[in-house]
Amino acid sequence: MNKYYMGIDIGSISTKGVIIDDEENIVASEYLWTEADPITATKRVVESLLKKCSNNNINLELYGLGTTGSARYLIGKILGANVIKNEITAHGIGTLSRHKDARTILEIGGQDSKLIIIKDGIIIDYAMNTLCAAGTGAFLSSQAKRLGIDIKDLGDIALKSKTPSKIAARCTVFAESDLVHKAQIGHSKEDIVAGICNAVAQNFLNNLGKGKKLEDKIIFQGGVSKNIGVVRAFENILNKKVYVDMESHLMGALGIAIISKKQATNSYRLNFDFNVTKYNFKTIGRECNKCSNNCELVDIYKNGEIIDTLGGRCQNSKNIINQKKIEA
Repeated sequence: MNKYYMGIDIGSISTKGVIIDDEENIVASEYLWTEADPITATKRVVESLLKKCSNNNINLELYGLGTTGSARYLIGKILGANVIKNEITAHGIGTLSRHKDARTILEIGGQDSKLIIIKDGIIIDYAMNTLCAAGTGAFLSSQAKRLGIDIKDLGDIALKSKTPSKIAARCTVFAESDLVHKAQIGHSKEDIVAGICNAVAQNFLNNLGKGKKLEDKIIFQGGVSKNIGVVRAFENILNKKVYVDMESHLMGALGIAIISKKQATNSYRLNFDFNVTKYNFKTIGRECNKCSNNCELVDIYKNGEIIDTLGGRCQNSKNIINQKKIEA
């Protein structure tokens, strides 16, 4: 009997999912926009994964399910995950499964970025930027829109430039102002786009790479890794080859699926509810007020019944789950 494992990476901009087999091959994958609704996005991803497995005549016996990303705890509770881990661990494991000689991981997502340093197959250092959108996928998307360019064409346009404009991208507001100024004084669209790509790479290295030695093999992942202009910018600045895997946008989901496989009890099939996409989930935020912590809690309801509460830092909040019904 074949055993399968699901990994879900729920980010602020996109939600990714994979199903792997015992050999850690991806048998189904999906990548969708989160659209500020991680529950609905996850439902759509899971529904797509199940459909693809069915279409490929895969008798899906799930033995592990993991979640990672910014909404990992919420989605982990809803799906009944056997493991919930942070993005650094998931991206590291996913990358090493495909590139055992990886030493440096550059990851740029929709609203944050990560730098992971690896030695002898172990993560020894990392840095994250979650405070500023400058240099992320959201930044690139907004600049492409301002220039009237499809985000998918940004990289190809950047490669046409021979004299990239210098764009001040340490702050989104300053970058937009600088971009407008460069256009007004006659810089070509190609040069401005190339300047934006260079600024994204330089901003990443300035913010996350301080005091860190970026050694080969360098792997670039996340949605922005699909932009050849940013890839080329990193290569020019670092004077090193930067590798982009075909599955680079799925590495977090792949990593957490592999972790779920390693932590699964192999003799027992996961008690996964294949009807989970049909349930009505609702979250309600509130303050506990049971002690001086004043924890901000989130109650999770499934078809009107409370199933868990997130955010508590002491036993008080854990004792208040009850079976009351609400109109979900």
